[in-house]
Amino acid sequence: MAKKTRLPSPETIFAMADHNNRITVKVTPNAGDNAILIPAETSAPVPLLVRVTATAEDGKANEAVLKLLSKALRRPKSALTIIRGSKTRMKTIQF
Repeated sequence: MAKKTRLPSPETIFAMADHNNRITVKVTPNAGDNAILIPAETSAPVPLLVRVTATAEDGKANEAVLKLLSKALRRPKSALTIIRGSKTRMKTIQF
């Protein structure tokens, strides 16, 4: 039986976005499972944590991140764009 992917509600993710509908995520590629994790509340802004099983080669992890976020936000994948950090673990995504 496949594991159920852990996803927060769309409202929780939207609450973490700035006024331009941008969110910062920290990606862990090659993880054991796909998941979006909400960090613990702190006084400093912290990114959304995204774990994907895809490897960080040829854009596979980026595609997996966009697919997972689109599922969590209940929006088409084409509505999301990586605007900063396409080759790093810290990414800014516009939705």
